[in-house]
Amino acid sequence: QVQLVESGGGLVQAGGSLRLSCAASGLTFSSVTMGWFRQAPGKEREFVAAITRYGNSKYYIDSVKGQFTISRDNAKNAVYLQMNSLKHEDTAVYYCAAKNSVLGTRSVGSYDYWGQGTQVTVSS
Repeated sequence: QVQLVESGGGLVQAGGSLRLSCAASGLTFSSVTMGWFRQAPGKEREFVAAITRYGNSKYYIDSVKGQFTISRDNAKNAVYLQMNSLKHEDTAVYYCAAKNSVLGTRSVGSYDYWGQGTQVTVSS
């Protein structure tokens, strides 16, 4: 059974930093692309960042380029999202997700497995 468990969320002041972690089990971690998504209240879930199987390629939504960094450690079956210079509009539940396909990296529907989410709240 595949499990993705996020951690590292919390309350932070604007301008602060958080590092989200996602621990994966029940799958061959090095064979999946990993992504981070977020969902703010009343909004649809949106793509934030993704990293390919060996970390060769990384993708970001434009609004977080230069602010967030995605990384992975295949030896630990973990993916991370370093978030710096946080803004109030970054407030959301953040989800990690895994997909087997090489297609649709930015698409919610392309991901096969999802974590339960971790809340990030940025106070202004």
